[in-house]
Parts: sequence; structure tokens; C-alpha cells
Amino acid sequence: METARPASHASSDSVRVTNPRGASPFVLTCDHASNFLPAEFGTLGLAVEDLSRHIAWDPGALPVAMRMAQALDATLVETRISRLVVDCNRPLDAPDLVPPVSETTAIPGNTGLTEKQRAARVALSWQPFHGAIEHIIEERLARGQETRLVSVHSFTPVYKGYDRPWHIGIIHDDDRRLASPLIAALKRLAGITVGVNEPYSPADRVYFTLERHARSRGLPCAMIEIRNDEISGETGQRKWADLLTGIFSDLEPQEARGSRSIAVGKSVQSAS
Repeated sequence: METARPASHASSDSVRVTNPRGASPFVLTCDHASNFLPAEFGTLGLAVEDLSRHIAWDPGALPVAMRMAQALDATLVETRISRLVVDCNRPLDAPDLVPPVSETTAIPGNTGLTEKQRAARVALSWQPFHGAIEHIIEERLARGQETRLVSVHSFTPVYKGYDRPWHIGIIHDDDRRLASPLIAALKRLAGITVGVNEPYSPADRVYFTLERHARSRGLPCAMIEIRNDEISGETGQRKWADLLTGIFSDLEPQEARGSRSIAVGKSVQSAS
């Protein structure tokens, strides 16, 4: 059973909360925001250039999430240590919580760890991140503030030799209250290929943060994956942040049961 420290104990070096009392119903997380490795880890045996690759973080995701949070008056919780140290979007019993291999790249500094070393990594980054989200959500619910959780990620255009054609993917499980209207709004945009549970799905074990903090409380949630060549520079980051902000400004969850409808702004469509 995972345990999370109170947010008051979270290290400012491992997690950052922006706009903690945001008025928006949306709380954003950026689970793989940074490629930073604390000095004690060196480069984990990798070449320095490997640390700029997607194996170390989600390039471009944080600038998009930050711009969205500012425009929406939303709270943002971000990791500040590379997922190569510990992946905050994995349960504690996941085999890739501390990944020995990422894609096809072996991580020498992650092999042969003792239980004490693994626990230290969890305490360094995983616990503060989840503790901060827990604290934010519990405070919001205590004051009766509507809360919807959205995680912002990016994905590589080519994975193990396979091209990924989607510009953006929306990941969801059987709770589609946010995902369905979000997908519908994105599909109305010209020239954008939208993946539905592509390039990942919850079956790929990428949904942990949302399962832990939103699904466990019955809160609407969805995961955004933007192809990282789309957001490699400021122009693309601004484009996607502004597109998503425009959608989220009018986004309302669909009905949870019965004949479900998709509502975005003033338009309503029937949902299958």
C-alpha cells in the first residue's frame, strides 16, 4: 500500500506546486516535467546527451502545462527530478518504478539497488509528489471546490522503430466524462490527428496518478499526451497550450450514466 507524506514535508527540490488555490475546477499534474538528476546520482551511467532524450522526461510538457495553468487559473503540480531516478506515475510495486531499461536504453545506475536505496528514491521524489497532490485535492474538497484532474505528458514520434502519427492522444479508462468531450473538441480542429488511448492506454500502466487521486475519489479525469516534436519549441508550446486552454475554458464533464451527452461550450452532441 502506497503512503504519501503530507505536502508540508515535500521537498521544494523534488516537487513544485504553482497556484495552489487556483479558482479553476482543473488541477493539472506534470508527472515527468524534469530531466534533472541530483548530484549524488551522477548520470546514472548514461551519456550526458541521453539525459535530454524522452527517456529522462517528457520534453515540452511542462511549458504547455504552465501556460495552461496560468490562463485557466488552475493549480499545477510538477515533478522536479527525472523519472530515471523514480517514475512518479507508477505504483510502488511496478517493475519500472526505477527503470532498469527505458525503451531500449539500459540504465546502469538503476541495476542492483538495495531496498534501502529504492526506498530513498521513493522518499526523495515519489512521496513528495503524491503528497502534494493529495494535499491540494483534500483542501479543495474540504472547501467544496469542484475538482477535475488532468495530467499533461508528451510522447516521442518514433518508438522502437514504429512511427506514431497522432499529434495528441487522450488517455482514459471507463470513466469518459472528461475524455469524451475533450476528444470531440479536438477532432473538430482541422489538421490534427487525435489518438484515443493512443499511443498508450491504462493497460500500459501509465494511468497511476489519475487512478490514485481522481478515480479513487470519483473525480473526472483524463490524460493528455502531445507528440513531443509538436512542442519542442516555444511556438509549438504556445500553440498547443492555447488550443487546449480554449477547449478547457468551456469543457464540462458529460453525464456519468444513462444516455450520455458531450457538452463543450454551447454545443451538444450525442455520445456513443
